[in-house]
Amino acid sequence: QVQLVESGGGLVQAGGSLRLSCAASGHTLTINTMGWFRQAPGKDREFVAYVYWTAGEISYAESVKGRFTISRDNAKNTIHLQMNSLKPEDTAVYYCAAGISPHISYDYWGQGTQVTVST
Repeated sequence: QVQLVESGGGLVQAGGSLRLSCAASGHTLTINTMGWFRQAPGKDREFVAYVYWTAGEISYAESVKGRFTISRDNAKNTIHLQMNSLKPEDTAVYYCAAGISPHISYDYWGQGTQVTVST
């Protein structure tokens, strides 16, 4: 099993920045990818970004390209999501996920962290 704990959410004004972190623990050698998803009120959960380190892949949703950056700290089994130029439409609960491959499924999920962007 792998446990994921997110941190770094909060309230920010439009145009501002936030940095989310997700720390993995447990059987971390069984995972090859970690990513971020988000769910806004009344909407489906959507993909934000992933890093698939064994394949050397990083991918972003079109809506966040150029504004968000995902990174990985190998030594700490942690990923970060640097979010710049935030917009009100970025408001959502952000979830960290982990698995074997982003092209198959994510097997582990965090509990989520709220990001609220005010106008």
